[in-house]
Amino acid sequence: MLTQREHDNGFGQVRFLTVAEVAAMMRVSKMTVYRLVHSGELPAVRVGRSFRVPEKTVHAYLQKSYYDVG
Repeated sequence: MLTQREHDNGFGQVRFLTVAEVAAMMRVSKMTVYRLVHSGELPAVRVGRSFRVPEKTVHAYLQKSYYDVG
């Protein structure tokens, strides 16, 4: 159950993905995702020794990186 503070912050609405899930979604290696996280290009939350990436930030990153060829 969410606390009032979590509900107010919207954290209850955020879907977090593992590095492996992000890599599969972007069709890149996990190392590429780690590089993006460590460089700050892809915001993430550290949970223990692993990272969780908000799904919306993955979509935003891909949208920002997309360009039309030709």
